[in-house]
Order: sequence, then structure tokens, then C-alpha cells
Amino acid sequence: MDILIKAAQLILALVILVTVHEFGHYIFARIFGVKVNRFYLFFNPWFSILRYNPMTNRLEFIAWNKQDGTPRSLANFKVGKPHEPRQNGRPTWRDTIYGLGWVPLGGYCDIAGMIDETKDATQLESEPQSWELRSKPAWQRLCVMVAGVVLNFILAICIYIGIAFHWGDDVVPFQAMTEGMDFSPEMQDAGFRNGDILQSLNGKTLDAKDYTIAWNMVQPGARIGILRNNKPAEIIIDEKLLRNLATKGSDYRPMTVRIPVYVAKTQNGDPAAIAGILAGERILTVGNDTTPTITEFMPALQRAKGTTVPMRIADADGRERMVDVAVSDGGKIGIQMLSPYKIFDHEMVRYSILQSIPRGWEIGTDQLKTYVSSLGLIFTKEGAQSLGGFGTLGDLFPSSWNWYSFWQITAFLSIILAFMNIIPIPGLDGGHTLFLLVEMITRRRPSDRFLEIANTCGFFFLILLLLYANGNDIYRFFIK
Repeated sequence: MDILIKAAQLILALVILVTVHEFGHYIFARIFGVKVNRFYLFFNPWFSILRYNPMTNRLEFIAWNKQDGTPRSLANFKVGKPHEPRQNGRPTWRDTIYGLGWVPLGGYCDIAGMIDETKDATQLESEPQSWELRSKPAWQRLCVMVAGVVLNFILAICIYIGIAFHWGDDVVPFQAMTEGMDFSPEMQDAGFRNGDILQSLNGKTLDAKDYTIAWNMVQPGARIGILRNNKPAEIIIDEKLLRNLATKGSDYRPMTVRIPVYVAKTQNGDPAAIAGILAGERILTVGNDTTPTITEFMPALQRAKGTTVPMRIADADGRERMVDVAVSDGGKIGIQMLSPYKIFDHEMVRYSILQSIPRGWEIGTDQLKTYVSSLGLIFTKEGAQSLGGFGTLGDLFPSSWNWYSFWQITAFLSIILAFMNIIPIPGLDGGHTLFLLVEMITRRRPSDRFLEIANTCGFFFLILLLLYANGNDIYRFFIK
């Protein structure tokens, strides 16, 4: 069930991101009078789940074309009267076939007169028509090419604006985390110790509302100010830390908040209630183990399971007492622990719609900077090993449906999609953009044959990259 929920969130995110991206190409093509032959969500090798032709006004289910090009479908429905093309030849939205493919790996916008991985130069040997992309000025073709990337980034900003307006920021300042943090072995090798309280980054006070802190803290040369045993200290990060963390996967947490063991509630009949432990009290020791936080408390319970042990308890006024508590065979005493937001001082920041706009822009641009700065890691051994495909993307989502997390992750994926598409690799929007910029500078258009070869090479490179990334997922899941 967890896998299905993650998969459903990933597919919904892809539907939103791909539709917006391809709509960017579509709308600018239409603005400049370019015909769009097909607009598809997901890919449709051999057949489509749904296909709609506005000219015939028929909606087809399980639709395919025979070898002679004759359209066929399992079932089709007439949804209106057929239409005729415009007399002046200018294309309309009805000249586009809209469809839903069955392979959820992306989508496409088939623009007339454009050489991409689905066409070769021989298909464009006729004279350019006024409604084809190749007949338009270079600046218009450039707008069509970058429109998908631009709309993906705008979508991310809009989502972050919506998150800021609807949820605001509920944050616990790092300085208010009185028990400090627990750090992974990699972070401890870099100089951190469990219980360190984070104070500053490169001389600036840490702001818990900053979405990029976790990434910026592990950058080579970063200076982290901490409090250790109530004494200030500074840790300077070396380049090994980033490489070591890169191999750990997207769900790996290099640091977590140390949470004191405060009781939120007990259940009648369970050991804690029988021993007289009350809501709001703090558990300080379990047997001979001191348990300032959950980090020490849970292992101590496991060591004491099946026995009755003395526990030192402090009430809300700080008065301490000893009680004997029976620990179950499963290492439980029947308490629900208090949320960190009810233990530490926290700040709830609310934004009006006007305040949400700059906050959404700030988050979006910070996330873009963070992602761009991380790309150099891909060219290291550790970075290559950390590449993942759809399994890794699915793991980003929580195992239970949470709209806040869903929109956070969808916005970040939209930024990734925007930036990855603008990389100048033939077959991507960035490759087409590069050739158009060269044309605008040199005033010489690359030959159709050159574009065909370049896009084909880029397409196969992307397929190999896709296979490698998803192969990493398979290796990590089934073997490693």
C-alpha cells in the first residue's frame, strides 16, 4: 500500500508537470500561428488510451493506426459536429489531436515543421509552409523552445506562493532546539557531535525558514557555528562530507533534532499509567541509563524489555521522583510522546497573498540555486552512483498522502524539470535553444540533416542515461 500511495503521488505530479511543460510549447506555437499536430500526455507507442480529434469531434478509447495510417479504436464516441479547416489556412486548436498515452515517462507536443527525435529531415523536404515552425523567425522559434522551461519554473513559484499563503511557515529556530541535534557518522567525521546546537552559517545566524540550509551546511568550506557544552565553536566543512553523503540516497537524514522525552498521554491499563506517570511529565532515566532525549530513551527501553525498571520522572515544575515501570516484551510502556512543536519555542509565520508572492519567489529561486550548485556532484564517482530513476523520485514522496509534502515535492520536481530541460543536450529543449542561439549569432541556420543526426544522438544518450538511472534503482532495491 505504501508503494501504491507513493506511485500515485508521483504519477499525479508527472501529470501536472508534463502538462504544464508541453502546454508552454503549445501556447507559444499557437501565438505565432504554428500548427501543432498532436498534444499528448504520456507516450503512446503502438496505441493511445484516449485520443480526441476536434475536427471529427470523436473521442476514441484504445486508439491506434493501422500500417496504412487508417485510424482504428476499440470504441469511439461522437461528441459534436465535424469541423472544416479555416479557409485562410491559419491553424486553430482544432487542428491538433489530443491524447493520453500509456507510458507515463513524459509527454510531447508535435509541432509542425520542427525536427526532433520523432522526425527525420526527409519529412521536411517540401517547401516550408506559413504554419510551420521552420518558416518562422529565429526569435519566435526560440520563444517556442524555451516556453516549456519557463512555465515549469513559473509553476514552481506559483506552488510555493500557494504553500506560503495556505500553510505559512511553522518553524522551530535552531537556537531553540535546547538538546541540539543528532548527527550521522558522516557528519560526526566532519567534526559534529551529538548534542551540538546549531547557531550560524558563514557568520550569519541560521534561519529555520531557509529551505536551503541543509544543503548549504555541507558545502566545502562552509563555516558552521555551534554551541557545545554551552561553549561556542566553529566547524569548517571539507569536500569529503558532500561526496560521502551523496551515496546515501534521497531519504537519508544527516542530522535530526534531539527531542526530550515528554509524555503527551498515557493509556489506562498500560505500564506508564499503572506506574502513575502523567501527561506533561518528562522521563529522565531508565534504570541506569540517562535518557535526555528519544535517541537514548528508545534503546534503553529495548535493553529493559520484559523487566520492571526504576525511572526518574520530572513534573512540570521540575520536581523529580522515582517510579517503577514494567517494560513490555516489545520494549513499550504505553506512552504517546509530545511533539517537538509543543516542547520547543516555535514561530508560526503567516503571509497575506501579497506577502506570499515574494516568499514564494524566495523559496523557488533558493531551490534553483541549491539544485544548480549540486550538479557538479554528478560528475564524481559517488554522484554517479547516487543517480536514480522513477524509484528514487517515488521515494521522495511520503508513504501516506499529505498535500503539504506533495506540493513541496512537486514544486521542487518542477524546478528540476525546468533546469534539466534547458541543459544544451540535443534532443532536449536546451539543445534546440543552443542551435537557435548559434543561428541568431552567425545568421546561418544548421542544415536539417545536421539537426536530425544531433537530435538522434541526443535521444539515444538520454535513453542510456534513463536506463542507467533506473538500473541504479533496481540495484539498490533488489541487490544492495
